[in-house]
Amino acid sequence: MSGFAEKVYEVVRQIPKGKVLYYGAVARMINEPRKARFVGFALHQNPEPWKDGEGIPCHRVVFKDGSVLTGYVFGGPEVQKHLLESEGVLFLDDNHVDMNACLWDGSSSSDEDFEGPTAPPADFDWARELQD
Repeated sequence: MSGFAEKVYEVVRQIPKGKVLYYGAVARMINEPRKARFVGFALHQNPEPWKDGEGIPCHRVVFKDGSVLTGYVFGGPEVQKHLLESEGVLFLDDNHVDMNACLWDGSSSSDEDFEGPTAPPADFDWARELQD
């Protein structure tokens, strides 16, 4: 596993239940702001798939506009949506998370031993990141 992928997994492990991040935000949190697509590649190779509350919760990563993934990932968008709804994530419609209510700001960590970023870099601009 690459160092890049390990950093991605550490950030994604920290996303609390009921919250989401988008690929670009994960990339920025590991100081690789132009590698959102690589975040997706790393999550596709998840060595610890989420099951029964354990593993890397890749289902908590969505597109910047809040849309869930399409295609085969997680068994389809309805599976990702079900996982997110079961954790309390709010949806605006069938495919879009309410990013205003559920976007994780990185400010809390459930793992005391986590040594990676628990907040975006100091220059992180959420308004710019969320622009269309």
